[in-house]
Amino acid sequence: MNAAVLIEGLKKNYGDVEAVKNISFKIEKGNIFGLLGPNGSGKTTTIRCLCTLSKPDEGKIEVCGVSAIASPKQARKRLGYVAQEVALDKVLTGRELLQLQAALYHLPNKAAKERINQLLDLLGLQEYADKKTGTYSGGLRKRLDLAAGLLHQPDVLVLDEPTVGLDIESRFVVWDFLRKLREAGTTVLITSHYLEEVDALADRLAIIDRGVVLAEGSPSELKDKIGGDRVTLRIREFSPQEEAEKAKTQLLTLPFVEEAIINEAQGNSLNLVVQRESNPLTQIEKSLSEIGLPTFSMAQSRPSLDDVYLAATGRTLMDAELAAAGMRDLKKEKKQQMK
Repeated sequence: MNAAVLIEGLKKNYGDVEAVKNISFKIEKGNIFGLLGPNGSGKTTTIRCLCTLSKPDEGKIEVCGVSAIASPKQARKRLGYVAQEVALDKVLTGRELLQLQAALYHLPNKAAKERINQLLDLLGLQEYADKKTGTYSGGLRKRLDLAAGLLHQPDVLVLDEPTVGLDIESRFVVWDFLRKLREAGTTVLITSHYLEEVDALADRLAIIDRGVVLAEGSPSELKDKIGGDRVTLRIREFSPQEEAEKAKTQLLTLPFVEEAIINEAQGNSLNLVVQRESNPLTQIEKSLSEIGLPTFSMAQSRPSLDDVYLAATGRTLMDAELAAAGMRDLKKEKKQQMK
């Protein structure tokens, strides 16, 4: 049986910028699949290529066995796409906007009316359907955008950052709806930089950074692969590199420490993978004290997707987000200077 989505060796450049270097993954039918990575990692470019909005330089893309490159019109019939930015005509009511969208999909009037009412019910929008979308909250606007992407009953729904900017209550409403879609057999692809969102929803996920896939699997598989508990340690609030290296060398001599990574972006803190000892924190503090190093703070936890990301890249997802934001600000500053 064909996969719902198959992407192999995808590459896409914008001038000198390699937006996607080499991305491959497969999504089984009826699964929720997450693309997790910071802004600028290649998530949006990947799904734009999948949705035939951008032509890749190299690679293979199939939607339910149909090539999105050779047969884009056929692929679009199987795809629903909801962009990150919600673009609604504020003078139209929710119902009018969906009627317009249905006409663009060439849906028969009777079928369109039934489908619109069905989606308004499913997304809790009936009481707002005849109000202008300019009066909608962010959560209602996102739900209406979801309805528009589902009007033609696509096999695969692609969502770019589906809950960015939403409050917690609205986010949970969207999550619950996506689970119902999966139960009904719809395949869902979401891009996100929210760790908890991908962990809560995804059957499988791919972690991408700088245009390549760093890890792929189910959330539990990826967390199990790195094993042990995590210990986050600060020698000082901001430790010199030499002290962090000295601490790392010392701690790796302890029999229960399996791995140690220095996180430069967070003041040269140390992230350890440890076996589940009865009291590793006490032994770690004692070991550092023996070589004259203090302990500013220390915490132990079970593995998370952020630990998976850290193990794959040497930095947390938040660090990657901050680095990407810094690069964007630097580019803006250079453009202003050129003017």
